Amino acid sequence: MALAIETFSNVTGGFSFFKAVGHPLTARRISDLLAGLVDPVAIYDPLGLTMPFAEIHSCGGLNLAGVFVQDVERIGETVLGETTRAVTELADSGARVVFIPAFDAERFVDQIRHLLPEGAEIMTLDSVRLDDDMLSAPKLYLDPINFATNFAFFRDEDGHHTRIVTANYWAGYGAKDVWMWCCLFDYNGAVLAEWREDLPVGVGSVVFDSQEVRARLGLGAFTGQLFLHAVNVSGHDVVKYALDTYGDTPDVLSCTHDANAWPSDRYAGLPAPADGEKVVLWVQNSHPCPIPPGAVGLNRMGMDDIARLEREIPPFGSYALDIAKLLPELAWPEQVEIRAGKYFVRPRYEIFNVESGRSRISHPNVERSDLKADPRISELSNLLGKSFILPAPVLPITRFSSEALATPMSTAQNTLPVALIVYAPDGQEVTRHRFGCLLRDHDASLSIDGLVNGSLRDGFGHMELVYDFAEGGEADGWLHGLFRYRERNSGHAAETSFGAHIFNTVLTYRNEPQSYNGPAPGLSTRLFLRLGPAPDDTMCHLIYPASTPWYETSDTSLLLHDGEGAEVAAQIVNIPCGGSLHWHYHDVFDAADRRRAGKRPYVIIRDGTCRLFGYHGVINGSGSFSFDHMFGF
Repeated sequence: MALAIETFSNVTGGFSFFKAVGHPLTARRISDLLAGLVDPVAIYDPLGLTMPFAEIHSCGGLNLAGVFVQDVERIGETVLGETTRAVTELADSGARVVFIPAFDAERFVDQIRHLLPEGAEIMTLDSVRLDDDMLSAPKLYLDPINFATNFAFFRDEDGHHTRIVTANYWAGYGAKDVWMWCCLFDYNGAVLAEWREDLPVGVGSVVFDSQEVRARLGLGAFTGQLFLHAVNVSGHDVVKYALDTYGDTPDVLSCTHDANAWPSDRYAGLPAPADGEKVVLWVQNSHPCPIPPGAVGLNRMGMDDIARLEREIPPFGSYALDIAKLLPELAWPEQVEIRAGKYFVRPRYEIFNVESGRSRISHPNVERSDLKADPRISELSNLLGKSFILPAPVLPITRFSSEALATPMSTAQNTLPVALIVYAPDGQEVTRHRFGCLLRDHDASLSIDGLVNGSLRDGFGHMELVYDFAEGGEADGWLHGLFRYRERNSGHAAETSFGAHIFNTVLTYRNEPQSYNGPAPGLSTRLFLRLGPAPDDTMCHLIYPASTPWYETSDTSLLLHDGEGAEVAAQIVNIPCGGSLHWHYHDVFDAADRRRAGKRPYVIIRDGTCRLFGYHGVINGSGSFSFDHMFGF
């Protein structure tokens, strides 16, 4: 029941066609286009886009005079219930309209004008294009840069608010006059508001605060999603952001990040509820077509029995799915696999502590289906050392507990041969735990408290999930984990999840070490640290992972910027190779620096000598905090 659309290739990147026909503005125009087609209609399908178009926009109401193709090898296929014919037969179809589901279709039109039935007109998707002032590259409509779009969970209701923070990082690649078209959908998918948001001239910060948006636009309470389309951009075709949730009281505080703009068939790493918890998966439709009943399902990781959500979700609508309603027997640390059917981008999940009322928000990850076991990973240790590393903080142990759970994240992962190593801030190994060869359906979480047993002299450090083939098993390089943290006094919790990469070696393997922009290896750092509003402080945990020995210490700049992107202060820190640094904004930048930074400040973490991995969070005096990994550009 999954949508038969192509959304992303790990070789070539994202596909633009589904974004182009699913764009909220274009979707309205397509609805009018289809309603206005005069019967009978012939479809000419030179690019094979009719079926993916029809997945998102129903063509069931068309009175078809046939479907015609250019490629002789496609003659005889079944498309929309019709047997495809050669386009040279179009003249005898009796069609009054010939519809070509393609953009930039002029040459296809010119090629068949002499084949049109008498009096027939031609309609193409060029009639529903976005206006040129919304395109970054008008000459090629499906250029991915034209669809730098994303969705964000957005709520201002019942004392809960959201804040989206990013920067005009496109200006750093030479883009000028960058702006965003914003469209806010409510829970039922209805449009609450549309507006234009002009971005700073330079690499300044961008903030969408739900309270400010609600007041400025005169809206009532809402829970839904915000669609963002960045225009006049260059360098990146993805809208990256940090997403904070906060409340009327200081015990409501959490964060996550951007949604990954390409809908996937499966997601994984969704935790089952622990005792006293309720886990809600936010199913938010990313398309202008409904999600039909039964199209979305959940199953225990490693099990084949799928529990289906038997309700329809309207176009661009949302639904808060209590996973216990579908899988009532599951409990942490069991894991849930999401059968999403390409109906939504990487979703959010929210965990509520029933007793305390505290909640936290996070995300599952894309589960890949294009991988297979790679025996070379176990054979390349002589060249790549630790090879794939998944680094995560061990937060200051006097205040926080830390817990780790390896999460299967591809359909090829029937075994997870992993170990967890804890390192002190100076990069020295403190201890390690060998999980052995875990099975796909494992529930082996690990508390770091018992593992370190007070042996972290500095009170913090970091952990790394790595492959360990001592007891056999297979690997595909897509190693993931979920890391859960709890404030010991308040009980407030946060969690984050991510995947492994090869770090800080000049050797490359399968596009690793990854680069922000351009080919591997990625051996430098440019991380964005959003800063919590006063009086809250911001914490940051930087890790210097190395698959093979690299520079002895980092040469890392912490660059404080004001809201317009001007640098106002800088600090240099040196992190030992294989080590980490835990720091707070208010400790590193004094009150005078913070005053100069003004409103909407941020920090860029820059290093030209090595690739760092970073985590950030907001912390307040009530014992509440948020925590997630950072993004770079």
